[in-house]
Amino acid sequence: MPKTDRTITKADIISNAEFAPVRKARRAALKPAKALRRVDLGRDCTFYFESYETMLFQIQEMLYIEKGGDEQLQDELRAYNPLVPNGNELVATMMFEIDDPVRRLNLLLKLGGIENHIYIQIGDEKIYVVPEDDAERTSADGKTSSVHFFHFPMTADQKTAFQNPESKIILGSDHKDYAHMTVLSAQTVTELAGDFS
Repeated sequence: MPKTDRTITKADIISNAEFAPVRKARRAALKPAKALRRVDLGRDCTFYFESYETMLFQIQEMLYIEKGGDEQLQDELRAYNPLVPNGNELVATMMFEIDDPVRRLNLLLKLGGIENHIYIQIGDEKIYVVPEDDAERTSADGKTSSVHFFHFPMTADQKTAFQNPESKIILGSDHKDYAHMTVLSAQTVTELAGDFS
């Protein structure tokens, strides 16, 4: 199936009884790819680049833990299918993971609108994210959410440049209160390039 048509359907889901004995092995099999798909940006922000496989496992996990049956399955498919890359993008969950609740609140209050400041840079070109529009992520008091869902849409030329070993790929934020950049490793770039059709 072309990646542009790839979505998770009921047919892809196995029952909890089938999932239980393979759960540990499936988690272990995903671990190397998930490690490459995790990218830290600054001290407090982590990106988890999603894929068909990570979203399929997430849905199976939710069904296994919550045991909500077919009604829950439909909700999970609606929630997670938008995070499956369509072949012309990268998709990421961005999280501010701060254990100290006071420091977390103080940072989030400064970062309203950060969803307009996140980009991937390929060479000299910056590609800013398109936030998932499922909910408003900045409240009236200027506080941003601790979790965001982002799409990085790319043209054919940008995908080619992304996969060029000579290209330096940077994940960055140019928000005035959270200005950070990180260079993606060659291994991470290769892993993420597998999301392209």
